[in-house]
Parts: sequence; structure tokens; C-alpha cells
Amino acid sequence: MLVKEFRICMPLTVEEYRIGQLYMISKHSHEQSDRGEGVEVVQNEPYDDPIHGKGQYTEKRVYLNSKLPSWARAVVPRIFYVTEKAWNYYPYTITEYTCSFLPKFSIHIETKYEDNNGSNDNIFDSEAKDVERDVCFIDIAYDEIPERYYKDSEDLRYFKSEKTQRGMLKEGWREAQKPIMCSYKLVTVKFEVWGLQTRVEQFVHKVIRDILMIGHRQAFAWVDEWYDMSMDDVRNYEKNMHEQTNIKVWFDQPSTNTPSTNEIQSDGNTST
Repeated sequence: MLVKEFRICMPLTVEEYRIGQLYMISKHSHEQSDRGEGVEVVQNEPYDDPIHGKGQYTEKRVYLNSKLPSWARAVVPRIFYVTEKAWNYYPYTITEYTCSFLPKFSIHIETKYEDNNGSNDNIFDSEAKDVERDVCFIDIAYDEIPERYYKDSEDLRYFKSEKTQRGMLKEGWREAQKPIMCSYKLVTVKFEVWGLQTRVEQFVHKVIRDILMIGHRQAFAWVDEWYDMSMDDVRNYEKNMHEQTNIKVWFDQPSTNTPSTNEIQSDGNTST
């Protein structure tokens, strides 16, 4: 088991990011889905928890065979997906990833959002006070990003929002930026297979770090697209994106049982 705590700051408030998070996840999933790979939304519905209160539950299948390293592709099926289950009680969320093909593999992520610059060292005291972990700050403007994900329009050193007048982010921006918020993510990766555990857990943490970096960059780079949205607006956008994304994923799956357009749209309507 390998545990890390990621802290990712953005020039937003926690209340603003409530909308931005939903918009970013939906648009990002749609962009990353192509040629039978990407994110299929299986379920998306309100959820009431006796401890955390009202929230939203989503279940997704993440198809990613071509994104695996060569040593992993050699041992997994051609149609390979990870199941994502998420409980969103904003500003607190829980996300779990499992794979039926790899029963000893799991990822557990707890996220808390606060209006500060990542200065709360005790935020997970109730969940993991005595758990040994590395604390990793991610700078969405200046940390290195994989070349294949780089876009000029999402380079936050040069991007300035027209609607909020925030940006361009200068070196050391987290010390002076107002407003500022932080996503605190406690990430636990388990792969209990002798001989492969360390290699796989380290690889998965690197992938997670890249995903967090890209997603939070995009949340701010797209701020002018979502800033004026209400919760109803973003939920409608989310529903439409889910339906379109499912069609992209399903129609390119290498299967003889590809559903019809009507079946896809029907399923999309019931699950969202």
C-alpha cells in the first residue's frame, strides 16, 4: 500500500469550484473518450448518506488499455476497464477505483476543499492521522506537464480570464493570489501482488498526479465557459456530455453486441 497526500491550489473559491469541478470532469471525460476508450457513465443520481448528508453518486467505467505501459498490456484483456465509484458530498468527496480482472488492485481517494493555499496540515487527522504519507504540492502553472497533454490555451502562465480578470499566474503565485483554494487529496493505492507491488503502485501514483495536474489546470483554463452557470445549468451540461460520451465509447467498442442509438440514449437518460 502506498499513500500520498496531494495539494492542488487554484485561483478560485471553493464555492466557485463547485460548478467548475462538474463542468471540467464532464468536458474532460468527453475529450478523452475516443476509439472505444474513455469514460462510460453507468449511473449518476442523487444520494443521501446518514453521515455526510445529501450528495451525488456516480459510477463509471474507464476504458484505458492503450494507456497502459507495455508490460501491463501484455497481461490484461484487450477490453480492459476500471470501475470508478464516487460519492460527492461537496466540499468532501470519496472516489474508489477497482478492476474485476485485478482483484488485489484498488485506489481510494478522499478529497476535501478549503479556501486556503494548502496550509492545513491537519485536514485529514480524523481519517488518517497516523498514516505515513508523502505530501506533494502540485503547481498547476509551473509544474512539468506531459508533452502530449500540453495546450497553449491551457498554459496558466499566459492565460487570463476575461470574466474574472484572474491570471496570468506568476512564479510564486500561491503566496499572493486572492482568492485561492486548495484541493486536498488523500490517495491510497493497493496492488498486493508479490514482485509487482512497488512498481505498480508507484506507476499508478504517477498517473494520478498527471491526471490531477491536467484536470485542475483545465478547471481554471475553462473558467470563462462555466463561470456564469448555475447548478441546474451545469447538471444539464453534465447530462448532455454523459450521453454524448457514452455514444463515443460504446460505438467504438470491439464487440458484436454494440447497442443501438436508441438503446444508448435510453440508458443514458435513466442513468443520469
